[in-house]
Amino acid sequence: MLLRGKTVIVSGVGPGLGHQVAALAARDGADVVLGARTKENLAKAAAAIDPDGAHTAWRPTDITDEAQCEALAALALRRFGRIDAVVHVAALDSHFGGLEDADFATWQQVIDVNLLGGLRMTRACLPALGERGGSVVFIGTQSSVAAPSQVRQAAYAASKGALVSAMYSLARELGPRRIRVNTVQPGWMWGPPVRAYVQFTAHTEGVPEAEVLGRLTERMALPELATDGDVAEAAVFLASDRARAITGQSLLVNAGELMR
Repeated sequence: MLLRGKTVIVSGVGPGLGHQVAALAARDGADVVLGARTKENLAKAAAAIDPDGAHTAWRPTDITDEAQCEALAALALRRFGRIDAVVHVAALDSHFGGLEDADFATWQQVIDVNLLGGLRMTRACLPALGERGGSVVFIGTQSSVAAPSQVRQAAYAASKGALVSAMYSLARELGPRRIRVNTVQPGWMWGPPVRAYVQFTAHTEGVPEAEVLGRLTERMALPELATDGDVAEAAVFLASDRARAITGQSLLVNAGELMR
């Protein structure tokens, strides 16, 4: 098991990618500490992943609040005595638009969650991560390096691009403490958000969902979209000791839509 004996914190545990990361970390032997703003999502995820509760703990956590980030880290130490990896899934991705119609107050909210939130949570975990070394995995987006033509999410892309830039600095800063820092960048990822996009677009245009999905997959080298489970597998690998010599890297998980 990749993560046997490890404790992994996962932020942003809802019905999609966050749940998948937490579930796969538990599958691979980790004790998993779940954070998200919504108590009901956390309770449901924990019950599904670990019915007897022996290997999970959870706490409602808003990563824009430093004290709540520190409380989640403290919970991990109280329950399991260590922190070995942090996977940042929490994100604000529901704001659409470009520059001309930009509401910069909303942009600031997006940046506060997607950039500063991940940094707050990371800093809260640094003392424990530094004891043995460990891993920080940010979930980014392909949109930060190649804007999609189907939707316009400039604020989201910019905030995640800034997170990748921060990753490089953190990898250099924290490397001497054997803390690795990497980013997984999904492209179009089949899960709840993309499913909703396909359904909405098909309904709006009056076309079959398969047609909308086909427009996305025809751009891929592989004949189907990556799933949130595929992205979670990459995050779990980077959290594990099998990636012990990998830091300061961005891994695209996108079925070959963009190759770099």
